[in-house]
Amino acid sequence: MLDLIKIEKLIAIAKEAGEAILKIYKSDFDIETKQDHSPLTEADKQSNKIIINRLLKAYPYIPFISEETKQTPFEKRKNWTHFWLIDPLDGTKEFINRNGEFTVNIALIENRTPVLGIIYVPVFDVLYYAQKGKGSFKIETDGTHHRMETVKHMRNDKLTVVGSRSHANEALQQFVEELKGKYRQVDFISSGSSLKFCRVAEGKADIYPRTGPTYEWDTAAGHAIVLESGKSVYDFQSGEPLIYNKENLLNGWFIVR
Repeated sequence: MLDLIKIEKLIAIAKEAGEAILKIYKSDFDIETKQDHSPLTEADKQSNKIIINRLLKAYPYIPFISEETKQTPFEKRKNWTHFWLIDPLDGTKEFINRNGEFTVNIALIENRTPVLGIIYVPVFDVLYYAQKGKGSFKIETDGTHHRMETVKHMRNDKLTVVGSRSHANEALQQFVEELKGKYRQVDFISSGSSLKFCRVAEGKADIYPRTGPTYEWDTAAGHAIVLESGKSVYDFQSGEPLIYNKENLLNGWFIVR
């Protein structure tokens, strides 16, 4: 299945969605509240519409799960071997605060594992992508491609932690304090949306601990990019890799490193 996917087509879809988001970003947009009390804007809806329409046209045989589309019942999707997992606008709070740290996320799941990921940052026109077995890359604003690979740090030396800008909590602070007892120097940086995965993948951060709720669409694209950069995403308690297409799409706490 993965051999049939054209990464250039997915990049174009993500950028088209990003352009639609930016038009609304620069306007006086309204803010709705979803049932889970999270914010929703016209940008979320427009991006979702573009991505779903383009994917269905290009790959009508691949089903999808998207944050902004009514979820397929588990009884129907439990036997899916491949599907798209989409967050059309990750970091709606960052979008509302106009700090630029929001993304378009598209992932392909194969047998419960992400094998392809696209993360586009519309405000900065920067894109991250990965495909299983082909590496993890960053496309700069000027169009140059950089391969992202693991940077090893000395044990007990300097460690850079990246954490949520909008969802920091006491558990995260406690985790960082524990790290300070193990490393000579621990620096903390805040970042929004799936950019935290990208910071680890490109070596700007060594570890991203998530001590709060996320959904599968929040993590899938970043997970794929991190894996192909030579790092991992695993459950905070069990140490097992995150899996996808669970009956409950909510993730537990996890660590990226």
